[in-house]
Amino acid sequence: MDIYTLHRGDAPLLISLPHDGSAIPPELAARMTPEARRAPDTDWHVSRLYAFARELGASIIAPRHSRYVVDLNRPPDDTSLYPGQNTTGLCPAVRFSGDPVYLDGQAPRPDEIASRVERYWRPYHHALRDEIERIQAAHGRVVLWEGHSIKGSELPFLFEGRLPDLNLGTSSGTSCSPALQSRLQAVLGGQGDYDFVVNGRFKGGYITRHYGAPAQGIGAVQLEISQRNYMDEGSFSYDDTKAARLQAVISQLLRAALEGAARGA
Repeated sequence: MDIYTLHRGDAPLLISLPHDGSAIPPELAARMTPEARRAPDTDWHVSRLYAFARELGASIIAPRHSRYVVDLNRPPDDTSLYPGQNTTGLCPAVRFSGDPVYLDGQAPRPDEIASRVERYWRPYHHALRDEIERIQAAHGRVVLWEGHSIKGSELPFLFEGRLPDLNLGTSSGTSCSPALQSRLQAVLGGQGDYDFVVNGRFKGGYITRHYGAPAQGIGAVQLEISQRNYMDEGSFSYDDTKAARLQAVISQLLRAALEGAARGA
């Protein structure tokens, strides 16, 4: 099955886009509400937004299927990443709005969830781990960059108020070295176009927390982008002008990550 695409680069940088996919198998879509069939909680166009990173030598991995099929950035046992806060699960039953994904009585049962993990989740993570190991073998170090985006105007089910434009997560400083986090914060602080927060509402999901091992030469970082900065949140349409402006800042961040990897930081 076509579970993911992988572009292999020659730099110590791997960009993972686990929520870029929007495909939903027809037999699953038939069990979903009409609104959910549109996969509205997709990280729309992040592959397009990060496509320029190939020129930096980055490897890029992205799935084909929607997070509604299985969320690749959740642990396989579905342990909550944000205890005490509203969130969505491994095979989400609710959307970011709090509305149901499935028609009445059609949500997946535990055996189906386990089957989806084997069919969709594990192949992506096997490929992710293999690529980390390949890059680290070639360079000694690797930066794993988790590229995400979210409708950031208003999502009261998940957070209060307005989400900042750029949300950098390092699992509260444990998934990458202090030097790398400082470099990235310096880039964010030096640009004046976007507001930002570090380790705010989104500190990094399962991939950032699970694979980040700075003591072993694997730094992991998540960047959650509010979609208003590069697309129209209502129509899901890409805005080339907005995106080009944002890409300039993302490029600075990725170059800082590569510089840190080259210096062993």
